[in-house]
Parts: sequence; structure tokens; C-alpha cells
Amino acid sequence: MNGFTFSAAAEKEIEETISRYPTKRAALLPVLWIAHRQNDRNHLDADAIRAVAQRLELSEAFVGGVVSFYTMYNRRPIGRYHLQVCRTLSCALSGCDKLLDHLKSQLEIDVGQTTTDQMFTLSTVECLASCGTGPMMQVNDDFYEKLTTEQVDQLLSELRRRGANIRG
Repeated sequence: MNGFTFSAAAEKEIEETISRYPTKRAALLPVLWIAHRQNDRNHLDADAIRAVAQRLELSEAFVGGVVSFYTMYNRRPIGRYHLQVCRTLSCALSGCDKLLDHLKSQLEIDVGQTTTDQMFTLSTVECLASCGTGPMMQVNDDFYEKLTTEQVDQLLSELRRRGANIRG
């Protein structure tokens, strides 16, 4: 049994997406994004993968393989704010390890974990294409470059404030 079903709005978006591609299979990545956004806490679990496979008439194994290949798709629920620290060589040379250690200390979590309040998930990623402006971090869809620990503290405070306003 599948615990994930597409909303009416998602179904409409899927239809529009499929219409722009020569085959349903070619629409796989954008349809995965639709499922990713719809699923609670932005992730693709087995049920969502199954729903995408059924909707596009593909095997679950194929869809699961695509999801596991691309690191942009989360396989587990994430926090409201997904902090992705770039660890590529140029960011490493500009201090990403110091930034990462600071984040782990401030959030009291390790890489791959989510804070107990479900506000932040901390990840490391390879190359966010900001090689001249490291260290850098992507928070959800926004880039923050040339970061210092002071700027990170300000950003975390702002995100906590926004998150508290959203929740309460």
C-alpha cells in the first residue's frame, strides 16, 4: 500500500510537466521535485518513489536508482532549514572546516543530523559553484558566500526568528 498520493495541484503540475517532454520518463527529474516538495519535510521516501514510478509508468528500482544517484534529493525528512556547507577544495582552502565545526557546535548536531526542534539539518556537499567566494553555504535555495562565524551566528539567529514566526 502506498502512503503517498499526489495532491490535485501536484497532479496538475505533473500533467503540465509531462506535456513538455517527449516521454514520461524524460519528465522524471521534475516530477521527483514535485513529489519532494509535496512530501512532509522535503524528502522522497519509498512511498513517494513508488508513487512517482507508478505515475510515470517506470519501475521503482529505476526511480530509486535515480534518486540515490542525485544528492539533491533527500531520502530522509529534513529540517525547515537545510544547511549545506560546500567542502570542495576551494571552499576547504578558504575555511569551510572552521565554518562546519562552528555550525556543529552552535546547532549541537553532526553532519547528517537534524536539530531536535526540526529547525535545521546540517549537510556537506560537493561544489556549489561558488569557488571564488568560499567558504559558502546553501540554505534551502539561497546561497551565502564569504562566510565568517559571526555571519553564520547572525544567519542562524535570523532563521530561528523566522522559524518561530512561522510556527507560532
